Amino acid sequence: MATDDCKRRVAREAATLLYFGAEKEYKQAKDKAAQTLGTHFLPSNLEVALELDRIAEEQEGEKRKERLIEMRTEALAVMRLLSVFRPVLIGSVWRGTIKQGSDIDVAVYSDEPEAAVTALKAGGVKIAKTAWTTVNKKGATLESYHIYAQTPAKHNLEVTVRASEEAGKKRRCETFGDELKGLNIRELERVLQSHPTQQFIPQ
Repeated sequence: MATDDCKRRVAREAATLLYFGAEKEYKQAKDKAAQTLGTHFLPSNLEVALELDRIAEEQEGEKRKERLIEMRTEALAVMRLLSVFRPVLIGSVWRGTIKQGSDIDVAVYSDEPEAAVTALKAGGVKIAKTAWTTVNKKGATLESYHIYAQTPAKHNLEVTVRASEEAGKKRRCETFGDELKGLNIRELERVLQSHPTQQFIPQ
């Protein structure tokens, strides 16, 4: 029990650091929290993420739910503009675990990233910047094109354009440890109609 209690305390401290912006990454937050509390027991990313969700709920209350519905509604509008690129809502807006400063994250699939930029501009979305990103995972180099913008309600938007061949491939969430499923247009429509604040986190 002592170990579990230590992990819970470290998870809470790490989540507090993340929520208030003292740390950006889970690993650094956990290490700093353990050091602060004088223990070497480290919680999982999932345990920290669940604490972070609790803190956001405590701090933001009902306004958080209202903002989640607003962000999901705006995400749907963006996804409809990008419908030919098989858009999927991912990140905290999909999960329902938003906090102050959360972005709307949408993944799309195309071998012509500029086509997604054109579609967004045609829909009245003001693009702030674009950038290529390269990551190495399990020996493979993956490139993606990132489009940064802002929604009419002033939420930050990030659209990640991945190669067409990446569509449908299973991805594992490094934070929650489950499959990164996300929501397509139809699924998001159903969520907004039936349970607009539904969370998608492992139980």
